[in-house]
Amino acid sequence: MSTAILTGQPVPGSSIEGDLRSLGFDVRVAVDAADAERLVAEAPCEQRVALVDARFVGHVHALRLGLSDPRFPLAAVPGAVTAQPEGRVTLTRALARDNSAGSGTALAVDSLPDRIVTALADDGAEVYRPELGSLVAAVPADPQARNEARQAVADVDDEAVRLKSAVKSRDGFFTTHFISPYSRYLARWCARRGLTPNQVTTASLITALIAAACAATGTRGGFIAAGVLLIASFVLDCTDGQLARYSLQYSTLGAWLDATFDRAKEYAYYAGLALGAARGGDDVWALALGAMILQTCRHVVDFSFNEANHDATANTSPTAALSDKLDSVGWTVWVRRMIVLPIGERWAMIAVLTAATTPRITFYALLIGCAFAATYTTAGRVLRSLTRKAQRTDRAAQALADLADNGPLAGLLARVTRAPLGAPFLVALAGTVVLAVALFSGMTWAPVAGAVVYAIAAAQALYRPLKGALDWLVPPLFRAAEYGTVLILAAEADVNGALPAAFGLVAAVAYHHYDTVYRIRGNAGAPPAWLVRAIGGHEGRTLLVTVLAALLTASQFTVALTVLAVAVALLVLVESIRFWVSAGAPAVHDEGEPA
Repeated sequence: MSTAILTGQPVPGSSIEGDLRSLGFDVRVAVDAADAERLVAEAPCEQRVALVDARFVGHVHALRLGLSDPRFPLAAVPGAVTAQPEGRVTLTRALARDNSAGSGTALAVDSLPDRIVTALADDGAEVYRPELGSLVAAVPADPQARNEARQAVADVDDEAVRLKSAVKSRDGFFTTHFISPYSRYLARWCARRGLTPNQVTTASLITALIAAACAATGTRGGFIAAGVLLIASFVLDCTDGQLARYSLQYSTLGAWLDATFDRAKEYAYYAGLALGAARGGDDVWALALGAMILQTCRHVVDFSFNEANHDATANTSPTAALSDKLDSVGWTVWVRRMIVLPIGERWAMIAVLTAATTPRITFYALLIGCAFAATYTTAGRVLRSLTRKAQRTDRAAQALADLADNGPLAGLLARVTRAPLGAPFLVALAGTVVLAVALFSGMTWAPVAGAVVYAIAAAQALYRPLKGALDWLVPPLFRAAEYGTVLILAAEADVNGALPAAFGLVAAVAYHHYDTVYRIRGNAGAPPAWLVRAIGGHEGRTLLVTVLAALLTASQFTVALTVLAVAVALLVLVESIRFWVSAGAPAVHDEGEPA
């Protein structure tokens, strides 16, 4: 149990002690600053400790936001400050210095917690201060101010604010108007019954997998059930994040589950649709794999652009100014959010088309919609990059290099060539074009030669830091090249099982790339070098697949793709699970796909 230490003169009729206990704190009372320092030292080192002014007046949710969020070592609201175990030393140092300066005098003159927050800021410590909005958190100086603060508390519905803040401030049209109006109440229902966000996330995954199984039956009843269950899965997917924000239940494991399950659900559903179509005599595995590749490459564009620009200097452009101007017109905001086909709109479209049409039509609509969205967003970002004069940092360049996923072959080729051949983006683009031409040449060994050129281009693209205006496009180019190679060669094999095996391989590699993204977002760096070497890097896998296609028969190639998919999946999953459940993993909460 966490410990809260009340400081200052107690106020008759105050509910602060009960409020703190309702938040799970063991409450102690300090008679002066020296006593507060002693009580902090006596509190268990592995637990959270908080200092709260006994005169505090405010909403319980304001205290919850300031004292219960697990993501921040130090946090504060007016009249209260808290430290998790990793922030205890900093808090104790500031408290000891304040106590020494005040010589242990009584605390009725001003607020000890607020003085400690000032001291922490002077020390350069990062103290999280939540946005309270209409919530009240204050330490009134006199009876009149106390009465006014109490009236302000009474004028605001604490629970209504808590429910509203559980919903993401920026979301898609479908999610905002068709899901969140009731999913927030489902989140509260889950919280009151002790359910955790991870349990809801798991329920969402299971529901989506059942939906995929229904789609795999290939019957009209199965397709209708699949569409309904996919929407139910999305409702639960919204609920888990709202539950996390409602009850402040953020965790390392939750970050990992939230970051990966959305993709697992969507791509498992694609596989279910392809299996269902096959039962009806229609082979749409190429469409399913194409949809997965397109969606993954869209996300890589998002990730690369954001990582390249989140800490860039002079990060403005005429295109960005026009975008901000359009956002000031109400209806354009919703139109622009809808046309990028975010997860809510995308899943709703898939669900409706599954229930009402066929898998082939569903995939055609998905491919057309995602292609338009990818063209729209990528074109806008290219224009921004060309018109802004941003200076990218070393951190951004390293993040792009990590996202590129170069392997040992590219490293060897870089040491051999010893000199850059040109701008990173242009080199990567040239290598990708050569590979594409070779894949469509119709000659058996041409793809191998193209893959060799591509590997050289991969080495050259990362020879210099990725700080050019369009260098953020290097990772998406590599993703498209590798995934596209697997798709084209599997389709050319033209045997049963080749495209499903290719689907499995791309899914395993895509998981590795998503895992890399979320490690970078958590400031934990890229996956370990041994893992990248073990699975070959994108250029090594691309070359290997082309060699296998040239050497083996179609049936043998299918078996080889299956073995490669299983090997890559086992390696990346074992390492990912080890990392995300370890104590060293970043305790971040990801808000999911941008709307």
